[in-house]
Amino acid sequence: MSTTPDPQSEGEEAFWREYLTRGHSRERRGRAIFKRIPNGPRCRLCAAPFGGVGPPLMRSIGKGPSVHNPTMCSSCFTFLSDHHGGAEIEVTMLFADIRGSTTLAETMSPAGFRELIDRFYTVATRVVFDHDGTIDKFVGDELVAMFIPLLSGEDHAKQGVAAATALLRATGHANPDGPWVPIGGGVHTAMTWFGAVGQGSHVELTAVGDAMNTTARLASVAAAGEILVTTSAAAAAGLDATLESRHVELKGKQLSTEVVSLRVAA
Repeated sequence: MSTTPDPQSEGEEAFWREYLTRGHSRERRGRAIFKRIPNGPRCRLCAAPFGGVGPPLMRSIGKGPSVHNPTMCSSCFTFLSDHHGGAEIEVTMLFADIRGSTTLAETMSPAGFRELIDRFYTVATRVVFDHDGTIDKFVGDELVAMFIPLLSGEDHAKQGVAAATALLRATGHANPDGPWVPIGGGVHTAMTWFGAVGQGSHVELTAVGDAMNTTARLASVAAAGEILVTTSAAAAAGLDATLESRHVELKGKQLSTEVVSLRVAA
């Protein structure tokens, strides 16, 4: 996650900063429509549906699955390939993973564990899209999601925090009987480099830098049913300033990190 992006011209960086922070109104209008068409999977950028009733229409407007990267539609992949680069912008990051997944796997059949992971992926994807975020990736049992001004507007921190708490509810942490899968997570808002990385058919849209590492480590120390939100993200999201905060030690960090702990009530 700490990979340094390729050098780019000032003009290319300016293009990306304008695109990522302001974008185009038709991008947001299209996404608002696409995410309401039933069924997935979906393009992880524009939310164009690849399943259910949507594919014929999506293919007719160039938004069928890309043959190079099936997690994106053809038009989004082409855009990334044609406009290789990125810019430093303020982004809200959400990492969340299943707690005790190794132990869970030992108590389940391989097919049963795969179904659990698939269910988590499906629920997490819906929650992120419902809050105008984008899926960066799934790594094993971990979700990595981004909330950027292009998609989430100026309230990207608020959307990221809302998505995190919604994910707790969607996995059953507010249920009296407990969750159907235990998760913990972290949310952080910071300046980071965001853009297209990779070459040829391996182009991806992602964020790189220390802020991503911080968010990942936040998620790793959160308890089951807990979301740790950095005070920068909490302030940007407009959380109650009287919420209790604490300092946590994160691996590789010389200074402790101040966070707010969020849970959902049963």
